[in-house]
Amino acid sequence: MPKYVIEREFPGAGNLTPQDLQAMSKKSCSVLRQMGSQIQWVQSYVTDDKVYCVYIAPNQEAVHEHARQGGFPANRISQVREIIDPTTSE
Repeated sequence: MPKYVIEREFPGAGNLTPQDLQAMSKKSCSVLRQMGSQIQWVQSYVTDDKVYCVYIAPNQEAVHEHARQGGFPANRISQVREIIDPTTSE
């Protein structure tokens, strides 16, 4: 199944409290449970003003629907074509 990176513009994201992040996570997981097992949240990275999320989903529309239902921005959704890491150089 395809993997996607979602860029979410979220001014002040780096200043969110652990409680804020927990609430966001709970909302996301609740929506995912309602949507079924075809979409999976893998991980997110919080920066100063953006949150980058990695999802596995059948298509971009599923990612958009998750964002819509959760009330999260999804400013850019990009499908991952390849994954490289330091071992790729070997």
